[in-house]
Amino acid sequence: MPAWIRAHWRWLFEETAQDLAEYCLLTALVSLLALGIFIQASGGVRGIWSSVGGIMATAGSSNTTGNATASTPGGN
Repeated sequence: MPAWIRAHWRWLFEETAQDLAEYCLLTALVSLLALGIFIQASGGVRGIWSSVGGIMATAGSSNTTGNATASTPGGN
């Protein structure tokens, strides 16, 4: 068998870069999972933020008479 064919076979079945490729694929998988978790969590945070904003708007609009009194810690 000629040397160039042996070199191509050796290059074809060589496994020295296989670890690097596996680490790259694993990193890509972890990144995609983290992105999915981030997107799902941001929807929940957005919902909580909207709820709190609605509560604050309702609380602010319920006191429109202008008769707001400030309470002091001693009740005076």
